[in-house]
Amino acid sequence: MLEQQRDYVLHTAEERGVRLIRLWFTDVLGSLKSFAISPAELENALEDGMTFDGSSIDGFGRTQETDVLAMPDANTFEVLPWGDPKAPEARVFCDIHNLDGTPFEGDPRQVLRRNLQTAHERGYTFLVAPDLEFFYFSPPEKGQPPVPLDEGGFFDLTTTDVAGTLRKQTIRTLETMSIPVEYSFHEDAPSQHEIDLRHTDALTMADSIMTFRLVVKEVAASQGVHATFMPKPLENVQGSGMHTHLSLFEGDDNAFFAADDVYNLSPLAKQFMAGLLRHAAEITAITNQTVNSYKRLVPGFEAPVHVSWARNNRSGLVRVPIAKRGNPSATRLEFRSPDPACNPYLAFAVILAAGMRGITEGYELPPEADSNLFEMSDAELNKLGIDLLPQSLSDSLRVMEQSSLVQEALGEHIFEWFLRNKRSEWRAYKTHVSAFEHDRYLRAL
Repeated sequence: MLEQQRDYVLHTAEERGVRLIRLWFTDVLGSLKSFAISPAELENALEDGMTFDGSSIDGFGRTQETDVLAMPDANTFEVLPWGDPKAPEARVFCDIHNLDGTPFEGDPRQVLRRNLQTAHERGYTFLVAPDLEFFYFSPPEKGQPPVPLDEGGFFDLTTTDVAGTLRKQTIRTLETMSIPVEYSFHEDAPSQHEIDLRHTDALTMADSIMTFRLVVKEVAASQGVHATFMPKPLENVQGSGMHTHLSLFEGDDNAFFAADDVYNLSPLAKQFMAGLLRHAAEITAITNQTVNSYKRLVPGFEAPVHVSWARNNRSGLVRVPIAKRGNPSATRLEFRSPDPACNPYLAFAVILAAGMRGITEGYELPPEADSNLFEMSDAELNKLGIDLLPQSLSDSLRVMEQSSLVQEALGEHIFEWFLRNKRSEWRAYKTHVSAFEHDRYLRAL
């Protein structure tokens, strides 16, 4: 099968006249990285990988630990639908290896692979489907607030504006790159949009999210528009989330489905959800990795802050969507805290690790919280035993640092580097004097 896929890549590259192949991978924070090779090097790259200097990539290694191998995953080869049609380019995602062929511990894709393999050894395939939110703005000017393109709201039909056109062009581009879209619409905030991807295995989806973020930006830039996945770019409106739908399959059967349960949830699904809830605070620094992420995670703006679950309560952390017509394959959990600025490889890895810990240890699911938690007082929430997610990056890092689950899921290399990098970000934020402080204090004090 692997040989057939390599042959297909070589044949496609020759048939389409591909002039350049971009080898894609991510750093620890989820920034897309790339270097290009010529078609003459493609066969060698597929067979033996391409060596590059890993010390130049954040989180990969120190200067004395330089060379690593980029091993193309032939299953991810796609011709890019932009650029010069007379000199087409292609991309392929890579796994990063040490020179001896072993997986490189600083590669986020390898981290997800390892966690998926652990689940696979127990007979499970981890499927995910994210709802990705983002904003379109006029090209930003330094020191100036972002300027939305519209004042639309939920599901507004804006048939003639540039944003609606951009969304349609984005969907067409995604589908030419074999990324199927389920829904798209205008979100609640001005110039905010959402595109939902159809569920697939977690590794393919993490690759798709990296492609998605680039496609959204490329299409927007082609029309002189700036697209951003910043979690909270505007005050007093909701931020952008990446609500993530989750399920485990055993072969063709949804392991989360049980016909005889009032929620149609199997005991395994409830244990998985209990694991998510118990370890939610520990994984939040990974699913919400920026200072700005925590300006979204506040009450009153539709973002989850309470560690709870329910069927139709969007104020909780985990929602159990009601499957259409009781479809067993559609039974799933919706984890609502992640935002689209996360590294999807690491986010899916820690989400899976938390859920699998619940299954392994047989965690008991707490009672459903079906009230509007945003309207409850702290005393009422405490009485129900409902905790809050960490309310700052600093709080999240403090909890993560004590988590053996996150350390095991990420591996020591990424775990330690991530903590150092994000503590540095927090220190820089703490010493920054903002316009808010000038406006509030400079004249008054």
